[in-house]
Amino acid sequence: MKKLTLSTLFVIAASAAASSALAQDADAGKTSFNKCLACHAVGEGAKNKVGPVLNGLDGRKSGTVEGYSYSDANKNSGITWNKDTFLDYIKDPKAKIPGTKMVFAGIKKEDEANALWAYIAKFDKDGKAK
Repeated sequence: MKKLTLSTLFVIAASAAASSALAQDADAGKTSFNKCLACHAVGEGAKNKVGPVLNGLDGRKSGTVEGYSYSDANKNSGITWNKDTFLDYIKDPKAKIPGTKMVFAGIKKEDEANALWAYIAKFDKDGKAK
């Protein structure tokens, strides 16, 4: 019985620690998102700017935000956004999608890119935080 109780407590503590780490990543990602703010928006009421709204990015096909004029390269990239494609893309956008309109040098630090993804991925397609 003691082993079961200890195991249960360990699982609960590990889950809480993981949730806390994700929240910290998202908080750090919010700070990193300041680099994106000139061109992109997230959250309720977000509108397309120089770049498209990033709400609901996880699972979205590249080049599909309504009302945004994408480059042919982006529309025809065949990318469906998820963590792995985003992390690869954000390191060097022009290398991942040659011909993209995105003029951003990229985020080379893996921990910063992961935190940025944690922040962006928390918004559903309507801009509500998950």
